[in-house]
Amino acid sequence: MNYIIFDLEFNQSLNSKKENKNLKCPFEIIQIGAIKLDENLQVISTMDKLVKPEVYTVMNPFVEEMTGIKIDMLNKEQSFKKVYKDFLEFIGNNQSILCVWGACDIKELFRNVQYHNLDESSISKDYINIQWYASKYLKYPKGTSIGLKNAAELLNINIENKFHNALNDAYYTAEVFKKIPKKNVNIIKYDINRNMRRIRNTPKENILDTSKLVKQFEKMFNREMSEEEQKIIKLAYMMGKTRQFEIPHSDDLKH
Repeated sequence: MNYIIFDLEFNQSLNSKKENKNLKCPFEIIQIGAIKLDENLQVISTMDKLVKPEVYTVMNPFVEEMTGIKIDMLNKEQSFKKVYKDFLEFIGNNQSILCVWGACDIKELFRNVQYHNLDESSISKDYINIQWYASKYLKYPKGTSIGLKNAAELLNINIENKFHNALNDAYYTAEVFKKIPKKNVNIIKYDINRNMRRIRNTPKENILDTSKLVKQFEKMFNREMSEEEQKIIKLAYMMGKTRQFEIPHSDDLKH
């Protein structure tokens, strides 16, 4: 049995009148980074692929700043259809277990696969949410999740490369995984149909009054928010509404 520890970077809508969010693919994969470990947690191989976008062909400035990925870099790459095929070949046999830092990446992987009408049966639905177990192992309060950087630092993992790069994050996730006792780690079965029902039943969003949002934070902190802080507040609000960082209910955490 092999462990496929992977990480994804996404692009998303500019949230403007000219380019509205695609509800069937709100987060388009632009990078896949993966590390294959054997049962002894030794590295077998790695994968690092950028993806040419088809849904959002303009980079969201927050994404570009966070990842350092520019649209001209992506336009030279292959489509998701081809990169997904490469990813399946990288995974290999069905005995491989997918491992991610948070359930978001597994959800968005299958959502992108379905959006492009690709074969989802070729990839295992079994996965391990390493973030959940790292949060538990490091005694984070129930209902909260530790960030990858914090986990790496607390576990004394040597940090040489930047975060928010898919391959780098996959590497750090793998290093965290090596530090966690495996006797209590369970495999989760991803339910595509249930998650797709949640997507279809999502109500239409109201327009966000960003001015009132910022003013509320200024009231809370009793000072003006800087331009950079305002950007972070708006981005955090939008990302929170996607529910992509929610922790699975305890019923989902079964063998």
